[in-house]
Amino acid sequence: MAVPETTNNKEPERDPLLPERHPNHELFICDVLDAIPKDDLASMEHPVFSLATKPDQRVLEYEHGKTKIKITPSVKGLATIFDKDVLIYCISQMVAKKNRGEPLAQTVHLQAYDLLVWTNRETSGDAYKRLVDAFERLRGTTITTNIKAGGEEVTSGFGLIDSFRVVKDTPSGRMSELQVRISDWMFKIIQSAEVLTLNRDYFRLRKPIERRIYEIARKHCGDQTSWKISIELLQKKVGSTSADRKFAMIVRELVKHDHLPEYSVALDGDMVIFKNREQMTQQVPEHLYPKIMAETYNDARIVAPGYDPYFLEQEFRDYWVETGMPPLHSPDKAFVGFCRQRAKMRPLP
Repeated sequence: MAVPETTNNKEPERDPLLPERHPNHELFICDVLDAIPKDDLASMEHPVFSLATKPDQRVLEYEHGKTKIKITPSVKGLATIFDKDVLIYCISQMVAKKNRGEPLAQTVHLQAYDLLVWTNRETSGDAYKRLVDAFERLRGTTITTNIKAGGEEVTSGFGLIDSFRVVKDTPSGRMSELQVRISDWMFKIIQSAEVLTLNRDYFRLRKPIERRIYEIARKHCGDQTSWKISIELLQKKVGSTSADRKFAMIVRELVKHDHLPEYSVALDGDMVIFKNREQMTQQVPEHLYPKIMAETYNDARIVAPGYDPYFLEQEFRDYWVETGMPPLHSPDKAFVGFCRQRAKMRPLP
């Protein structure tokens, strides 16, 4: 006998994306926000950063084709994918400066508060402490690799940053102004423009492994309509040490929630398929989209209080395209059901 669905005793499912912590940040750090998030191609392609959320003292080795990487931790552990936010911030500021025609220097001057806001982090006292920990791991982690930088292939060992210095503290004891010196290897990558733009929602991804999967999708799918890779090779590129079954479960969860910025994720047997959301949406003529009746928007407001029904309609359209444009017996009922599920998964405060 079928068991009726009940949700009264269940806790609401946690949003797979972090909240946008600083929605009005453009009002007070406009100049900083002019720097579009940029990531270096080398660490997007290969697993340089630890996916652990606790101190990771392992020595990691990775080999793919002719590329070899050895990552050695300091006493503080390996630099993590979240520590990489700091490096992305520095790269982005340098690329913005280069694009303005200003001379580049290996030392970046930055404000700690701006960095925290730009990367969607909290600005509590603990956040500043975690920032110092991130700098220490970036400075202490040693990379030995033959990855080309600026066209040169030289096997060498280096830190992800050469040094950092707290220049000024606030009266509360929090650091304010910092200086970071980028490694020679990373500086060559920036000079050679071997970088790619990231979606800002990258900083809202909760799970380290999802950030890594997004990087790979951004690097390989890019502006193409779609790109596919075997789940086995994806796991290798991600650098995940999870059991095969566990990694497959993580990918299935990603498919279920479909929250990866820019790319929809699907599974076809042992192949993972990434589809460019914008390319898919642009290819569908307007007259093919499901038609929603005017009174249905009011129903959408009832089941998804606080949401803009027209914004939800666009999400509904995108989802319909991404799932293969299935025939809908009642587009209005399907839309209301979609709105109800969205509000359940991501309730507004």
